[in-house]
Amino acid sequence: MNRVVWIVLLPMLVCIPWVHAEEEEEEEAVELVFSAAEREELGIEVAAVSERTLFPEVNAPGEVVLNAYATSQIASRIEAQVVARHARMGETVETGAPLVTLSSVDVADAVGDLLVNDREWQRVKNLGRDVVSESRYVEAEVARQRAYAKALAYGIPRQELERLIKNGDVSEATGEYTLYAPQSGVVISDAFILGEVVEPGRLLMELSDLDTLWVEARVDPELAASIAVDDSVRVSADDRSWLNGTVVQRSPRLNEATRTLNIRIEVQDSAFLRPGQFVNIAVRTGAGRPSTAVPDTAIMLIQGTPMVFKLEGNEFEPQPVETGLKADGYTAINAGL
Repeated sequence: MNRVVWIVLLPMLVCIPWVHAEEEEEEEAVELVFSAAEREELGIEVAAVSERTLFPEVNAPGEVVLNAYATSQIASRIEAQVVARHARMGETVETGAPLVTLSSVDVADAVGDLLVNDREWQRVKNLGRDVVSESRYVEAEVARQRAYAKALAYGIPRQELERLIKNGDVSEATGEYTLYAPQSGVVISDAFILGEVVEPGRLLMELSDLDTLWVEARVDPELAASIAVDDSVRVSADDRSWLNGTVVQRSPRLNEATRTLNIRIEVQDSAFLRPGQFVNIAVRTGAGRPSTAVPDTAIMLIQGTPMVFKLEGNEFEPQPVETGLKADGYTAINAGL
């Protein structure tokens, strides 16, 4: 089967499709001759070799994860039944937006107790300390406070309790209550169905601000010693398109499984990155070095030897080279050019 290989040529660097012949013809010499018109038709890119300032880099694998500091989990604090869904996975919601409505007998009892205790407290407070005993006054006040705290602990939003207290209608203590978004963001998950009875602590929804993601990189401890918080980082999922990021944290201990050190990188406006995606990172770790450099794609390994292709007239000749520092998509050429 034919195979297309991209080759870059020198002194004008050129990317050309090189089609191998069938195996029985591979031993025959193949002349790579293309006129200027043919190179243009093939989309061959030509560039002169130049000097660039390359910065030493530490390269390591990483994984895109949610920014935990910009993520919220929505869960039921008690056993409850799901009665309504107000947002779906993939939707963007604002702070305070309704997410899910639940129903619970325990909530109905808690709200009912609160309304009764609030009514009694208002009566005692209106009578005043001159009419009721001190113990009765304190008892009514504390009972109301405890009922209010219990309802809050069940997960009923404060604004919902204030509305019920203002109306003062015990018949509204149906046990239904709504959970609201504590932050703006995208609904990452909504793993529940209407009518389902959920246990305490069950994760119902997860929200996250995807404008800022983290990359968790696993770096050899010796290399990690040269990486500091606030260092600039390049992040790529395909080694062609790169995003800029910043080191925000270094783990104080080694990963027990990989014996590597976790480096946390923050990436802004990461439109083409997704949580769970594997990426490569490159961190600058030293001063720049002026070097004769060519794009990484300009170098091919032929029988284990790095080669570039030199353009002589219209013919391309392989040129063995000695490579050096690799950074920013370029490779330094120490000898051969």
